[in-house]
Amino acid sequence: MTKDIRTPAIETAVIEWREGVPRSTRFDDLYFSREDGLEESRHVFIGHNRLAERFSRVPAGGSFVIAETGFGSGLNFLAAWQTWEASSPGENACLHFVSAERYPLERKDLTRALALWPELGEYADQLLEHYPAPVRGVHRLVLAGGRVRLTLFFGDVLEAWRELDFQADAWFLDGFAPAKNPGMWQEAAITALRSHSRAGTTIATFTAAGEVRRLLAKAGFTMRKTPGYGRKLEMLTGELPTVSGDGSIDGATPTPSIAIIGAGIAGSLLARNLAKRGLDVTLIDQAPQAGTAASGNCQGALYVKLGVEFNDQAKLGLSSLLFSQRYYSQYGGHHWHPTGLIQLAYSAAEADRQGRFTARNDYPPTVLRAVDADEASRLAGIPLQSGGLWFPDSGWLEPGKLCRALVNHPRISHCYGFRVHRLTPCNGKWHIAGNGEQDVVADRVVICAGHLSPTLIPLRNEFRFRTIRGQVSHLPESSLNNPAVVLCGPGYINPAHNGTALTGATFDLHDHSPVLSAESHRENLSMLASMVPSILSGSAEEADPALLEGKVGFRCTTHDYQPVAGPLHDAAGRHLEGIDLFTGLGSKGLSYAPLLAEYLADRITGQPGCLPLSLARRVATQRCLKRETPQTETIGA
Repeated sequence: MTKDIRTPAIETAVIEWREGVPRSTRFDDLYFSREDGLEESRHVFIGHNRLAERFSRVPAGGSFVIAETGFGSGLNFLAAWQTWEASSPGENACLHFVSAERYPLERKDLTRALALWPELGEYADQLLEHYPAPVRGVHRLVLAGGRVRLTLFFGDVLEAWRELDFQADAWFLDGFAPAKNPGMWQEAAITALRSHSRAGTTIATFTAAGEVRRLLAKAGFTMRKTPGYGRKLEMLTGELPTVSGDGSIDGATPTPSIAIIGAGIAGSLLARNLAKRGLDVTLIDQAPQAGTAASGNCQGALYVKLGVEFNDQAKLGLSSLLFSQRYYSQYGGHHWHPTGLIQLAYSAAEADRQGRFTARNDYPPTVLRAVDADEASRLAGIPLQSGGLWFPDSGWLEPGKLCRALVNHPRISHCYGFRVHRLTPCNGKWHIAGNGEQDVVADRVVICAGHLSPTLIPLRNEFRFRTIRGQVSHLPESSLNNPAVVLCGPGYINPAHNGTALTGATFDLHDHSPVLSAESHRENLSMLASMVPSILSGSAEEADPALLEGKVGFRCTTHDYQPVAGPLHDAAGRHLEGIDLFTGLGSKGLSYAPLLAEYLADRITGQPGCLPLSLARRVATQRCLKRETPQTETIGA
């Protein structure tokens, strides 16, 4: 019987171990062959999709996409990954593996299963390190330094094929046997494969069931039976026929050059992502180095505020948080400090909101859990008057230093001190003009300039953006009862680092001054004392706010406080060729930026998307258009 689990958690597989092999109690079937599961995977899926040969032909900067029904133990994925590494594809080529799983294995079961294959140990270790919590929806795992990308969909297979954006080069039809798990092999699920396949796509499955063969043939695949593995006498393999004159090859070469305007956290992450995929990137900023404006704070908290209702806004926030935690982990010990974070129930209203949140939602405790005041105080190492929500894998970053580390890549050229004046399309390229500077010319442009982005869009007065000033205050560690974790409420306070802790930030709707303000420092101190009454020493409370150091930054927000990432469209809905917008991250840029940089890089390179279609619509530029604006001419590069 299916267990009633509230979103966003998803029910995990229940495993029994028989003769050292995992068996699903729900489907009464084994996850892989007793004889040799790895050899079975190689025989059925690797060999019959001709992967070693095809991988070796993927060009530099290209990609190859495998899609799978039923991730299970991940054995097929690891076998494909091992083959990819051994086949020497082109430089910066990427293997994309897209898989749907309704009942994911718990980490402990996955660990035990993969321990059976020591020769896959280096790949299994990376998978286990990044394996996501059992949360519904899409999880993007970036592995092998970006040479391998795993898109895991935890949920029903039909929903996966409706929500995911990809075109497969090869299919692994796995999952449990049709007689044991008929839902995986229903006609709608098989038919959906066609819309995610390009001409020449191959397909292989362990089953030889006549109904499966008939449905695949009906979907357009040319199918045949071939000898199976071990006790299975036959299996099915096939291909989607190519059309006459189709000159497509595995893994098309991506766009040759791209310019990114803005070297804050969004632009720096996107530049690094694209460079690692083999694109040449020119990073443009008016400052003398990356990470100086709103992304230049010495500390920044990694958090999102998840809604009581698990709607698209909450899904985007959760997906962004989980991806960013995985992404920043590679910078642990340098620019990333995973101390954990508590969102405090700092007021009666917030305590009520958090109560409704926990009553309506079921989050795995590895993602977040409610804690009372005693446990919160223990975690924080200081007395707290309220409990809250504990995020064990969150923490804080050094954003400015991180930006400068990200842009240190041989494929990223820096164009600093360049104040962009105008963007002009000419002869299939974009010309970026500065005041008195030589034009920068690129095939594609992404505007990532924060609150300056609206002034650079080559469509005037058509978008709803707002600039909001924010000032942070730097507090000497000696003035604090220093917390061991990040504490959030109406503002936030980070653990002290190098003798200083950052708190803030103000939310100034009508003040646009870039100058530090004593009144803003006073507001930050008042907020902090109200949120955590025990945190300031007597000397800090009596100190002159005008003597504090800090920083002023300007957030770019949208009318609905959700970010924007994707191609530009005008008021008539027409696409502007070769130009994208990446802005509107507000005060949550550190959380949103890694996932949205991954999404934009997917789009720019034509690789499978890391966002489900419902969330891609959520960040689309069209929603920020002023609907009453008259139509304008489309600009094409």
